[in-house]
Amino acid sequence: MNILALILSILMICAHINILQPDGMEKIYKDDLEEALAGASTENSTVIIAVANQAYTEGDKPMLDIFLDGLWLGEGTQKLKDHILIVAVDQTAYDRCKFLNLHCYKMKTDGVEFDGREKLFMSDDFIKMMWRRTLLLGDVLKHGYNFIFTDMDILWVRNPFQMLMLNESLDLQISVDKFNGDEWSENNPINTGFYMIRSNRKTIALYDEWYGQKDNSTGKKEQDVLYELMRGGAFERLGLRVRFLDTLFFSGFCQNSNDFKEVTTVHANCCRSIKAKVHDLMEVLHDWKKFKASSHDNTTQFQWSDHTACLDSWKQQ
Repeated sequence: MNILALILSILMICAHINILQPDGMEKIYKDDLEEALAGASTENSTVIIAVANQAYTEGDKPMLDIFLDGLWLGEGTQKLKDHILIVAVDQTAYDRCKFLNLHCYKMKTDGVEFDGREKLFMSDDFIKMMWRRTLLLGDVLKHGYNFIFTDMDILWVRNPFQMLMLNESLDLQISVDKFNGDEWSENNPINTGFYMIRSNRKTIALYDEWYGQKDNSTGKKEQDVLYELMRGGAFERLGLRVRFLDTLFFSGFCQNSNDFKEVTTVHANCCRSIKAKVHDLMEVLHDWKKFKASSHDNTTQFQWSDHTACLDSWKQQ
């Protein structure tokens, strides 16, 4: 090998490693996931994770674009984009993510190929994708990263970190479909579309047990299995401290927050199709822009538009 070829080889290796630490030492990542997490992480090793497939990244107004619009229009949310890692299920979603200059990771599906079509709620492909997501998120914890997981059909109209308890004694803070008034009550109906979780031995054990139920849970989505584990005493047995998030702040279509001055996230839950979610989330953005343009003196005049498309989505086959 001549000198020029040797130099080119060294440059290619350095380009692959790509990052120098402050002390000048080269940082070598053990895998692609660790590199992606490090790129999006905050200083305290926390990442915001959302999952996208082709159906969420194509169309006149893709769900991914609506999600980003929410961050742009929200209060104190613009800079959070730097800490979001988009996990792409397919190549189309990955390409769109890279085009938008976001932090992106292509999820390895281990021989299970998900096409770009919409995965209707509770369809077989929907359930498979939810379980594959659970496996990946458990791997994130094993890499030593805390994370907020957010479904992409959630608008962040305020910075949720300001409403989440950041002390290390809390292992999991999770959203609910309808809040029962007690943020420590396991009678709350959990929703795995939004939660914050810390990486520690207890949460890793939870994810291992959770994913371990997959083959014994035919026809159940991963959220149902986690709820059953909770009701069966798994949280207490593992020593987990769990907080259930009030829908006044972390709201959704199942239970609206009626306080525009307090609402932090709006989730298009209780909705079956992407088309319906897109329609009604656009209405939410319209309502939010009207609120921001007002004097805010009297919030009682502000109400969310009816989620008509999502209500109608359950009537369609």
